[in-house]
Order: sequence, then C-alpha cells, then structure tokens
Amino acid sequence: MTTIRSCLIVLASMLAWVGSHTPAAPPDNGIAFGGKQVLAVPGRDVTISRKALSVAAWVNLNNAKDDQVFLNQGAANTSFTFYVFRGRVRMLVRNTADAYTHANTDAPPAKTWTHYLGTYNGSRISLYVNGKLSATAKAPGKLTGTAGDVFVGSLNDYDRLLRGRMADIRIWNHALTADDAASVFGGQTGGVLDRALVAHWTADSPSDKGLISSPPATLTAGPRKLGDLLINGKGDGFNGIWYYNERLKNEYVYKYSGGLGTYCAKHIPLAWYAAAANKTFFCYGGTDGANSTLYHMVSYYDHATGQIARPTTLLDKKTTDAHDNPVINVDDRGHIWIFSSSHGTGRPSYISRSVRPHDIEEFELVWTGNYSYPQPWHIPGKGFLFLHTYYKGGRGLNTWTSVDGANWTERTLVSHIEMGQYQVSFPCGSKVGTAFNMHPKGKGLNWRTNLYYIESDDFGATWKNVAGETLQPPLGKADNPALVADFKSKARNVYMKDVNYDSKGNPIILVVTSGGYASGPRNDPRTWTTARWTGAAWDIREGFRSDNNYDTGPLYVENDTTWRVIAPTETGPQPYNPGGEIAMWRTEDAGQNWRMVRQMTTNSEFNHTYVRRPVNAHPDFYGLWADGHGRQPSKSRLYYCNRAGDVFMLPETIATPLAKATRVE
Repeated sequence: MTTIRSCLIVLASMLAWVGSHTPAAPPDNGIAFGGKQVLAVPGRDVTISRKALSVAAWVNLNNAKDDQVFLNQGAANTSFTFYVFRGRVRMLVRNTADAYTHANTDAPPAKTWTHYLGTYNGSRISLYVNGKLSATAKAPGKLTGTAGDVFVGSLNDYDRLLRGRMADIRIWNHALTADDAASVFGGQTGGVLDRALVAHWTADSPSDKGLISSPPATLTAGPRKLGDLLINGKGDGFNGIWYYNERLKNEYVYKYSGGLGTYCAKHIPLAWYAAAANKTFFCYGGTDGANSTLYHMVSYYDHATGQIARPTTLLDKKTTDAHDNPVINVDDRGHIWIFSSSHGTGRPSYISRSVRPHDIEEFELVWTGNYSYPQPWHIPGKGFLFLHTYYKGGRGLNTWTSVDGANWTERTLVSHIEMGQYQVSFPCGSKVGTAFNMHPKGKGLNWRTNLYYIESDDFGATWKNVAGETLQPPLGKADNPALVADFKSKARNVYMKDVNYDSKGNPIILVVTSGGYASGPRNDPRTWTTARWTGAAWDIREGFRSDNNYDTGPLYVENDTTWRVIAPTETGPQPYNPGGEIAMWRTEDAGQNWRMVRQMTTNSEFNHTYVRRPVNAHPDFYGLWADGHGRQPSKSRLYYCNRAGDVFMLPETIATPLAKATRVE
C-alpha cells in the first residue's frame, strides 16, 4: 500500500507540473501588430543589463516566411534582437565590440500560437520553444549597446514590422534557467519570475499612447509613421563620420579605418554638378561631436559666389557603419535624389527626393527597402538605372529600373561570380558601364581578384562585353566573356577605384593591385593600374604606387591621351593605414607614363581618404574627400579641391546659409 500511495503521489505531482507548464494558448489574445504601427520604448526609460538578458513572447504570425521582429534594441546588430530571419527564429546579441552572435531555431507555423524565450548569460545564448531548450550558441562577452530605444514588433521605426499578434511579452535583466523557461511557458508570474523584470506587456497594456508595461516598470511607447523618418534639419558644421572595420593585433590597429564620410569607392556618385543651377550638389556621411551615429548630409557649392551651403541633415541612419553612406543624383527636372544605403540586409535603405528643384531645404521619402553599394544613374528621358549589390549568398550585382524613383522593377541579378564581387560604374551618354572584380570561392571576402567589364546601352535590358557580344546574365563563372584581366593567376588582389571613357566611348578602368589584403609593407607594391580598351584589345599598364589597398581616388579623362588622378598616394601621418597626403598625377600618353604634377597636402594631422569625382565635374569643385586618424577614433573634416589642385577645408562650424571654405596652404 505504501508503494502504491507513493506512486500515486508522484503521478499527481507530475500531472500538476505538466498542467502548469503546457497551456493550450497564451493567457489572452495578445496585441495586434498589423505591419503599419511601430511601438517603441525610449532608451532613457528602460535599463538593459549588459551582463545578462532574457526575452520572451507568445507569437502568432500571419506569415512566418517574412522577416519580422519580436523585440529589438537600438540599431540593428548593436545590442539584442529577437526575430524571424530567413525562415528561422533568431536570438542575436552583440557580445563584443567587433562581432555579434546568434542562436537559431525553427520559425513557428503560420497563424499558430508558439512561445519563444531567449536568454543570454555572458557566455551563451539559449533559445527555448514552448518551454523546451531548442538551440544554443557560445557568445562570451557582454552586450555592447544597451542605451538605444527598445522596439516591440519591429526592428526600428520603419522596418521588419511584425504582422500578426504577440502576447505575454517580457524582458528580464538576468538569464532565466531551463526550469524558469518552462514556468514562463506555463504562464506563471511572480516570485523568481519577477526578479529583474524590466517590462511585461499583455493585451491589457495598450493605451491611447501605445503600450504601457505592467509593474515593475512603467514604460510608454507610441506609433511612429514612416514619413517621420526624415529630419530635414540644418547641421551646425561639416563633420564626417569616423569608422573602422576589423580590428587587428598589430601596429596598424584596423584593416581599414579613418574619416570615411566619403567612403566607399563602390558608392557612386557623391557629387553632381547641375549646370542649370550652376551648383555642385554633394552628400556625405556626417555625425555629431561624439561620433555616435551616422547622419546623411546634403549640401552644395555655389559656383557663382564660391560659397558652401549650410548642410541639410536628411536622416539618422541609426548606425556608425560608413557602409551606410548615401549617394546623390540630379534628375532632368533638377530634383535632388538621395539614395541611403545599408550594409547587408540588417538595416533598411531609403530613397528621398528634394521637394523643390535645385533645393536642399526639404526632402520627401519616396521608397524604403534594401540595397547595398548603390550606384544609381538617372538617364534623361528614361528614369533611373540603379546598379547595386544585394546580399544573398554573397555579394551579387543587381539592377533595378524606375521611371519615377518610387516604383521599381523586380531586382535582376547581373553577376554573382563564386562568392560575389565589387563594382564601380559610370555613364557615358545613354550607356552605363560597370567594372568589377570577384571573390574566389573558399578564400574569404578579404580576397578579391580578376577584372571584368560589361555595359548596357538600352537601360539595362541587355548587357554586352566591351567587344559588343551580348551576355546572358547572371554571370557565374570566373572565366567568362566579360574578363578584362586574369589577376588571379598572378596572385594579385584587385581593388576597384573608378571607370571613365574616352571620346569614342571606350572604357578606361582604374584599380589598385596588391599582394594581399593585410596592411603593411609585406603586401607591397600597391600599384595603381589602368585598363584601357583601344577598340581592339585591353591595354593594361601599371602607373604609380601608394601604401594601402584602400587608398582611393578617381580617374579624370580630359582628352583621349591626357588623364588625371587625384588620390592620397603619398605617405601620410599614419603610414600604411588608408589614405595619406593628396597628390595629383597626370599622364599625357594614355597611361604609358605618369608624373606627379603636385602634392596637394603636406604635414597633415590625419590621413586624407577617399577622393570622389563629381558627375559633370566643374573645374572649381573637382574632388571631394575627408580626413581622419588612421589608428584611433578622431574628428573628421571635409575638403574639396579645384582642377588646379588648390585644397579647401569646409567649415567645421557654420551658422549662416552660405559660408566660404578655408584654403589649405
């Protein structure tokens, strides 16, 4: 009898446990998220621990295949994100300054309530589905960016909005155990489950202001509209973004870094001379005094007065990644277009247009989506042919077209050779040509080699190689009819700089080749090289040298034999880091011989980086660039030069509508 009684007691306990941990549904019908309203908690009103975190929610999605977010803090990949991505549920934490980590599990069935809980304890991420451990990932460190707004049902103000319902949404400042996860799934509250509870939202939480948490915190959030994204305010000076990529364990500190407000060579164009207004309009990646975020800035040089306009702050990109820098176009009616990029698919991209022609005071947002490395070209009478990169299995080269800039055709993949490639493009009349390299499979993205060229004279409908042979996109093999030069067999890396044309429309490509990706003398020489189509063959010639793969400047074709390059080729204050002192180089025999005609900067405090060529470049505003320290965070100033090589620094502070730049002696 004792044995039977003991068994019954154990069975009763088990049934009680099962009953308390396996609810058929969440405690209520949850909060509706229709894909239009954004609910956010200001960062000043919520404190997230850097050491440990747990987040949980019941979710019922209309379509589990769409990328959408349960909870996120700050800019994408800067703190934590709990979300659906490419058909998987992911718990992501930024656990070091240089990297984020995530654990992944299956996405829920559509229109079915499923409970997800994610934890981070400073060493590991754990994901629980319906109270059971489903996935883990090692992630030593601590959260790096816990001061941003917390978004409920979206990634940010405007992207990856959830479509469906969520219930019993909770955030804790400690890592729950496996038993705790089962209890939360069972709907329990109070006791240990209320310890370090930051917020708890239920169906009773919404108010006329949005969400209100239950105790212990009182956090408010409200709806935000897409149109509210644009700032359309005035900057107080020309301050460029400082950025680095990949920290190293040597004297160079980073793979590349510095004042990168005009980064990168694959963002084209950053400046555009509009003859009808006699102004050169330009954009750049700006920031505040603390370099805490990336602002998209727009200004112009007034050729009639020789003055610079006080910049317009278009939007806050909510990142410090200079890969999100903008580019500019001017259409045939004079409207200024700003294309706001994203680095990969983790953040949204935008397209904005000036409300009035040749005016930077007010912009309207006309499109949001995703693209990287933008190279849009407005073709008069036709619209936009938009070359760009889209991250899908690597860096594929794609195109869109649009008559009005707001409605775009389906994305068309033009080339995806092995692991992808980088391109530089430019128009020649109604023709647009693009030159690109490729990432060899299995070598990693730091390796890039070979040189290719294709062009289209029918608004991207067909693509041809330089000899006029029609190609069949997408290009996928390293050996294909677009190949200009096989640098792979010579073990040379290839870094794209510019493409331009002679009077016959023959392309001239500018690249830098090197012995490897790492900074320092071991990968010398870094050789500036041109590839010119003669009408019958590619004429490839080495020119001058510099000390970093990311030294960047444009090619100016002044006639068929006289070309000019303005670039940071001379050793700067931070040797072997990107940039240096600016020099002007010239050839009068189509690249056979080059001579430096002027060193334009000397004894600089920081390295000068990324000289950019305006479309229709006017002699008075011939190049645009920034400076910054190559080995540590610093301020960054903006500069322009004329064709003679005189250099001018844009004002670091400006309070008037127009101001003169300062001549750099």
